[in-house]
Parts: sequence; C-alpha cells; structure tokens
Amino acid sequence: MYKKIMVAIDDGKTSQRALKEAQNIANSYNGAICIVHAISSESEDNQSATEVLAKAEASMHALSIETRLITAETGYGATGIAKSISAAVSEWGADLVVVGTANRRGLDRFVMGSVAEQLVSKVKASILLVRPE
Repeated sequence: MYKKIMVAIDDGKTSQRALKEAQNIANSYNGAICIVHAISSESEDNQSATEVLAKAEASMHALSIETRLITAETGYGATGIAKSISAAVSEWGADLVVVGTANRRGLDRFVMGSVAEQLVSKVKASILLVRPE
C-alpha cells in the first residue's frame, strides 16, 4: 500500500517514535523511506542538522533510505517549515508522511504553531501523527 514513506523529524524523542513507526510500515510494505529535517537560518546550523539526519539514518533498518536537509523560509515559523516539508513530499512523491507531534496546548500551541497540524492542510499524501509517550 505505502511504497514511499517520508518521515519529518527534529531532534526530539517523538521523532524517534515516528522513525520506528515509519520503519515498521516500510518493512511491512517493502517501501522506501525518505527522512527529512527542516531548518531555518534562524534556528539551527547545517552541521547540527546534518548530525540529526545521520543519527536518524543510522537507527533505521529498511531496504531503501534517503535523507534530505530542507531549508525553510525564514520568519514564518511552523508555517515555513510545514510549507518546505510539503514541497518535499510532493517532489519525492510520498504516499505517506509520518511526523511526531509535540502535543502542545493553549498559548504554547498558539505562539509556536504546530507543524503537524499545518501539514494536514498542506499535504496530499496520507499522514500518520505519532504522539509522545
């Protein structure tokens, strides 16, 4: 069913859970995985972002794994990141997007925004949201 699974990650624990879910699905359907990590020039340098991707790739055991570092539009916060991930989903032709949720509530969610929530409205592929433990 799912042949191309994209996993959007950050350096949090929920992303590790999302990676495991994506790996299980890829192994079940003999699918390929693309791990993406979006940064903006304001939030993170390329070296630490590359380390996040390398660590994620090393933890995976799937047939086909690709990684991509995506640069988001600066100044747009969660919207810029979601837009960049959405473009990568379309470009790669993903059938499924797996993303961890921060499970923020109230003012934190209003101020920080929710990349996962934004992806639901921007991506045409199926989306699996992975909650924190």
